[in-house]
Amino acid sequence: MSVRPFIFTLYLALASVASAADLTIAHVYTGWREAASFKRISEYFDGKENTNGATVLRTHPDQRAGYYFLVRTKNSGTTFPVDIKLQLITQANSTLLTYQFPSEFRNGSAVIQLGLTGNDWPDSNANPVAWRIEILAKDGSVLSADQSYLWENKNGRTGLHLD
Repeated sequence: MSVRPFIFTLYLALASVASAADLTIAHVYTGWREAASFKRISEYFDGKENTNGATVLRTHPDQRAGYYFLVRTKNSGTTFPVDIKLQLITQANSTLLTYQFPSEFRNGSAVIQLGLTGNDWPDSNANPVAWRIEILAKDGSVLSADQSYLWENKNGRTGLHLD
């Protein structure tokens, strides 16, 4: 049995942990977007959605209108796969809703648009009561997170508590 494959595997694992530690969420913007706001002139010619370099992840990929979380990130490490977990409470439903999106982070700044589309967000006038976004390593550990002001209750405990 050769030691080289083991050492190489260990190196890759340590490199991904080191690079994952350098991932941060710089800012999150939220709001409703109409489907037409995604249409670019180039799409009329080739029929492909032009995301202008952003990663667009939707709960219903075939539907563009919906409530979006535009997440600006910074990664000073290497490329690695992640899951992005979005949790929220809505005005219509006091139950915690959770969505998970697989993605990949490359070195540098990135824009990710997480869209709750179709019947996951049918009301253009509705806003979430509170939300939290976590970027998770494949082992489930939290690499970076951001949340709305109302996600924490008045006692400072993590998690929204509906009294």
